[in-house]
Amino acid sequence: MPTVPVLGTTIHYRESGDPDGLPFVFLHGNPTSSHLWRNVLPGVVAPGRRLLAPDLIGMGESGKPGLSYSFDDHARHLDAWFDALGLAEAVLVGHDWGGALAFDRAARLPGTARGLAFTETILKPLAGDEFPSAGRELFTLLRTPGVGESMILEQSLFVEGLPDTLATPLDPADLDVYRRPCPTPDSRRPILAWTRMMPLDGEPADVVARVERYGAWLAASPEVPKLLAAFDPGPGAMTGPGAVAWCEENIAGLEVSRHGPAGHHSPEDRPEELAAAIDAWARRHALVRPPVSG
Repeated sequence: MPTVPVLGTTIHYRESGDPDGLPFVFLHGNPTSSHLWRNVLPGVVAPGRRLLAPDLIGMGESGKPGLSYSFDDHARHLDAWFDALGLAEAVLVGHDWGGALAFDRAARLPGTARGLAFTETILKPLAGDEFPSAGRELFTLLRTPGVGESMILEQSLFVEGLPDTLATPLDPADLDVYRRPCPTPDSRRPILAWTRMMPLDGEPADVVARVERYGAWLAASPEVPKLLAAFDPGPGAMTGPGAVAWCEENIAGLEVSRHGPAGHHSPEDRPEELAAAIDAWARRHALVRPPVSG
């Protein structure tokens, strides 16, 4: 699988489909990699579509430079990857923080997103009881100096706990793929950084501001088709019925596809259904690059 230089480091990515087609870019979240999309991509392949799935900086097989791994760091390196591949426009597909990065890019760079599909992602800043009590307790602990380091860097809680966020068993070989890029405490710093970015009760302010900006864009961009793949909430799920209703009321140009039970990592639990939903939505909106006539 190819790797390209960006900002003094490298980004690794998967590619399949029509090399001359409209790019469909699949963005993973925390603590996964492009491996998350391995069983989704084959169901989205079609003439006129070029499918790409990068590993975010510091994750998967991408480079691991000495950064703070802020949201801005990820966005800048992702922008550089788009530029390196000459992707002037794309359909963006995101899960978890990958969805947030997709929303952020679409809002910052109008005209570059032909469509947005998302599942189990960060929709808006959270306050009060909008965040389930168990999740609030966990993310509060992760922000606590020393405690978060112990849980993520030393115990590798997020990677080792991946099976607990699924409604179906995770093959041990796939868990090993997620383990491989982060074998040491230092290599897990990007994972810890992501956990501390959850926009909760107004903090961190920079992430809250970005989420508010892309929320305003999502509400005012009916010309960009959007798809929410919603699942009956399983282990660790973020998008319950209340969140789906909020999306229907606050996101312009939105369609919702509804599916059976899945945990937070829905592309692991129900990849074929997710792929079929994306494929059907893309066909309805003619999200394709026609072949060049000779």
